[in-house]
Amino acid sequence: MRLMRVGEPGRERPVLVSSDGERHYDLRPVTPDIDGAFLAALAGDPGLVPGEDALPATSIAGERVGPPVARPSAVLCIGQNYAAHAAESGAEPPERPILFYKSPNTVVGPYDDVLIPRGSTRTDWEVELAVVIGRRARYVSSPAEALAHVAGYAVSNDVSERAFQLEESGGQWSKGKSCETFNPLGPVLVTPDEAGDPQALRLRSWVNGEARQDSTTADMIFTVAELVHHLSQYLVLEPGDIINTGTPQGVALSGRFPYLKDGDVVELEISGLGRQRTRLCPAP
Repeated sequence: MRLMRVGEPGRERPVLVSSDGERHYDLRPVTPDIDGAFLAALAGDPGLVPGEDALPATSIAGERVGPPVARPSAVLCIGQNYAAHAAESGAEPPERPILFYKSPNTVVGPYDDVLIPRGSTRTDWEVELAVVIGRRARYVSSPAEALAHVAGYAVSNDVSERAFQLEESGGQWSKGKSCETFNPLGPVLVTPDEAGDPQALRLRSWVNGEARQDSTTADMIFTVAELVHHLSQYLVLEPGDIINTGTPQGVALSGRFPYLKDGDVVELEISGLGRQRTRLCPAP
């Protein structure tokens, strides 16, 4: 199943997308929005969403595409979860998952503009697999049981301001991660049955059409199942929460590429999950 939200910010409506991406169906007969309450209900009743023939067809032509999940209570991020990215950051691969938080209001649509913060000179991109929680995860007993708590997957850009993150942070990364618009998400939320193995997905990014990142989730140090299990030992994951699972090598922090500037276009893609495209512009 492929789910999306369309409409102006704060007024999005839920849509079911056909598997070929060509047709769209109004989900409002089932739910007013794709939020934690809906995802929890879907986890309890996989048949909650009827077949396409039972839903009214709808057109999304000309409409803004919003993030596929509304109002997450938390955006949890995993740092340096690809060994090559840890190396380009000048760090050893971590022995345990590194956790930091982004403000939930950083989440925007997959085609919305990304605002370069005032005073920023080191705004960076990071293509990541986003994991969206569907069932409350508290002290999950093993990684083998962890994926049952996942509602779906999406493309995520963990946009970062590196000076804010590393030089002005006081030891915490969130200052460089929580600027407004710093988490484009989507275009769709793909349920696990359609997404397939979360450790067999190709991630790519481009800046102004030039390739930057090209890797697979097979290179994660900690798998999705291990991350959900691990995090649940320290905090409670609620339906609708987002986990950004780390980025592969190929970001500006490596020193191989320039940081983002006004007018740059960033495109991200994960196999089976779609492609997003955002433009950089200065924060007013």
